[in-house]
Amino acid sequence: MLFNSFEFLLFFPLVTLFYFLIPHKFRWIHLLVSSCIFYCAFIPAYIFILFATIIIDYIAGQLIEKSAGPKKKKFLIASIVANLGVLGFFKYYNFFVENINSAFGQLDIEIHNLPYLNIILPIGLSFHTFQAMSYTIEVYRGNQKAEKHFGIYSLYVMFYPQLVAGPIERPQNMIHQFREKKYFKFTEFVSGLHQMLWGLFKKIVVADQLSIYVNSIYNHWELNFGLTLIVATYAFAFQIYCDFSGYSDIAQGAARTMGFQLMDNFRLPYFSKNVTEFWRRWHISLSSWLKDYLYITLGGNRGGRKRTYFNLILTMLLGGLWHGASWNFVVWGFLNGVYLSLEKYVRELKLSLPSPAIRHLKMFGTFNLIALTWVFFRSTTFEQAAGILHNIVTANSFWNIRIQDTGIFAGMIFALTLMFTSEAIFFRKKTNPDVFTFRSMNRSVIYTTSMIVLIILFGVSDGDQFIYFQF
Repeated sequence: MLFNSFEFLLFFPLVTLFYFLIPHKFRWIHLLVSSCIFYCAFIPAYIFILFATIIIDYIAGQLIEKSAGPKKKKFLIASIVANLGVLGFFKYYNFFVENINSAFGQLDIEIHNLPYLNIILPIGLSFHTFQAMSYTIEVYRGNQKAEKHFGIYSLYVMFYPQLVAGPIERPQNMIHQFREKKYFKFTEFVSGLHQMLWGLFKKIVVADQLSIYVNSIYNHWELNFGLTLIVATYAFAFQIYCDFSGYSDIAQGAARTMGFQLMDNFRLPYFSKNVTEFWRRWHISLSSWLKDYLYITLGGNRGGRKRTYFNLILTMLLGGLWHGASWNFVVWGFLNGVYLSLEKYVRELKLSLPSPAIRHLKMFGTFNLIALTWVFFRSTTFEQAAGILHNIVTANSFWNIRIQDTGIFAGMIFALTLMFTSEAIFFRKKTNPDVFTFRSMNRSVIYTTSMIVLIILFGVSDGDQFIYFQF
């Protein structure tokens, strides 16, 4: 079920209304059943895979807490292997087979090609896999008590607002919230609705508008060159930000209407002055997950300079592979790892630069470095990404820009200007709940009316899937 669908327009108010109407002791059942319905709207059969991993991790949590020494670690490893095994089979099996068959073909070794499987990736598998893994890891580290209530634990993994695309929540933040008795708070409820409208605006008015232009160029990249491809890449940078942060806003807002607090997943990432800062502001729940559970586990910065750079690059490379089973995602992650390593090296040189004077240049430079990586992220294959970069640098008429639909382009610029101006003014020094809480009813009515009018007049969505649903 998509947040920008008619089904969700019916689902959300009914779930929220019944949540406050029924007694507290039955609310976890209501939310769990509702989350199952939400997930089954995609491919119903895959809910059994989700419940299988939930059962494994629930049992693993109990065993980890009761064990000590090597035995405790074995239960953790078993849980991680089970989760990564499911993820690996559905997401990476065909990628593995393709590369194995290709490698043997290049070496002229005659073998019976490994078979491809006609399987569809369960929606949101990467997200709820990482969330489940964070639970067993935190239990193992002693930061979280093993949850005895199977229904509460299941709800932690399946809570519908963040089930398919995050934020990837830690058990310390979420599990206790499902036990707390929530009371209807009008201010909190309205604040959540405000944030949901802002997320819908970013998705329907901005991201989906941008996608029309981006698709028209990237789907026919062989016919485009120079500045046209650069503008389309810039447009995709804003598209993916508005699409994914829009989803996160809707998820946060939907949860807050019932009194639940999800973590912020974006904090104005394109205002970052370096790539390190960018990754502290972009997809925060994933970047912090990679840092806490992968980078630090590999040794972090404790093994000397070369080892630190290796850990950074490997962490981001695996982060790229988490996004998709394709070499272009691997390159995307590798480039970000190289950026982070180079920045760390430069900081170690302790070069002093007049930061205030070149702050905007730093932002522009960082944005362009990130935009370069988006070429690999948006492309469907590594060959396409390489071809696009080739067409940019070898263009005979570099400055000719191809604008197929002036109306769409103008709408795109208008929506971007409105959105980034609003975020720069209101979001820079505040958290999301503060931004969407208005002091007077008049301001609330004006904001709500304006958002609805803008979405109706300028929205171009026909129920397009959110980009990160594919991961």
